[in-house]
Amino acid sequence: MTIRIFHASSPAATVLLAAAIDAGCFTEPDRRILLLSRTGPAPEAVADVSETAGFERLRARFDKVLSWNDAISPFHPDGWNPRADDAPLWERHFRRAWGLGDEELELVVDSPHAGPARALTQIFAGVPVDVYAEGPGGYGPTGEKIPPLTGVRVRRLLHPDLVPGARLLLLGEHGVEQRSVPAEAIIKVVGELADAEAELPSVEAPALLLGQDLAGSGLIPAAEEAELRLEMVRGAAALGHRRLVFAPDPYAPWEDPAALRAEADRLGVELTVLDTARPVVADVLLHRLRPALVVGCTSAALFGAARFHGLPVAAVGTGLLLERLTPYENAERIPATLADALLPGLGDAEAVAAQPPYGGAELPYGGAELPYGGAELPYGGAELPYGGAELDGLLAAVGFAMRPRVRPDLRPAAERYLSTYLDDRTWRYFKRRRLASLALPGVVPARLAFLRSSPALRRVARRARALRNGRG
Repeated sequence: MTIRIFHASSPAATVLLAAAIDAGCFTEPDRRILLLSRTGPAPEAVADVSETAGFERLRARFDKVLSWNDAISPFHPDGWNPRADDAPLWERHFRRAWGLGDEELELVVDSPHAGPARALTQIFAGVPVDVYAEGPGGYGPTGEKIPPLTGVRVRRLLHPDLVPGARLLLLGEHGVEQRSVPAEAIIKVVGELADAEAELPSVEAPALLLGQDLAGSGLIPAAEEAELRLEMVRGAAALGHRRLVFAPDPYAPWEDPAALRAEADRLGVELTVLDTARPVVADVLLHRLRPALVVGCTSAALFGAARFHGLPVAAVGTGLLLERLTPYENAERIPATLADALLPGLGDAEAVAAQPPYGGAELPYGGAELPYGGAELPYGGAELPYGGAELDGLLAAVGFAMRPRVRPDLRPAAERYLSTYLDDRTWRYFKRRRLASLALPGVVPARLAFLRSSPALRRVARRARALRNGRG
């Protein structure tokens, strides 16, 4: 008997896993277990994935649903990892508690370098692993080096192909096979959820404003995020949208929308704030509301709106986020880079209007016929030349600058990109100090680059800094 354990910490992850199962991305096991976790700064304050509207339809694909938070309470799911010597004890405990016996196991987890996924791969050592990336973060490098004995167990990286033609950097250091989950399978699962009962407002062709808990994730201050939301309202109104729907992040603490309502009243537009008894998957909102425009920052739903639902989109706050993100290797840097480079900005009316005119009640495709096939990228209007080699170069350059020790193989591609494309616009994706410390083009003249790569010179520089700081 083989038991496959699927870990998910968000509704979008559960949708992707259900679509992958339906599409035959996995062989049939004897049992499937869905292991849910609530992460974030205060997991006890947010709704569980199982409370999502329509979850019962997803649950039918699994033989059992378990809670990781309950299993390791009172430890925090984001930060807890077993001590190496204790891992066999934890495996014995979970096999008994979850009724796994001595059966063969397989794991399906998100990025195995952090959170519950890391703990699971440590506890169930030697078990085959499939990894999935539900959002644009998968186009970035692995967050840190993962143990070699974990890396060699990873068989595949599943993803929803949010940016056609671009290759994911996640786990590239281990040469992991990448497989996209078919779009038609994702759309089918979303359609199932959309048929479930959910209290959604009846607003014709609104501009849908997607909330994102940026402040709660420590990316920007709360005041700046509040201003970003006001900017969404102002920007949508400036584009001529008179009906707006604001969808707060259902897994973030509740915030009073009074300031948004006051701004909408001042601008003379109608604002509906989504407030449902049960959380609703963002893709269900896209499917049910068929908005005339979708506005957001870096969420997977913003990319999915264009990729899978054929809806016009606009990004807001990406420049602010790129400036504020610290440290440079922050995992949100790649989503912010992609949104900024590929999606039209909310303030660029011409680029927003230049998007394909999909919308209305009908999905423009069914089955495998996708409007954005191959390497052609529809995002961003005619102004943005990203596609093919340039997009891959941008991802390689940012990815190498983020994690040079994890992906040293990306240096040649990063140097080529920076030597060719670094200009006033693309500088926003990099930091001068970061490029200088890595001896990359753009800061150090080419004829002097060898100096920064000299180990002897680097030792002298470190010694000088120590003396200057009074540590010598």
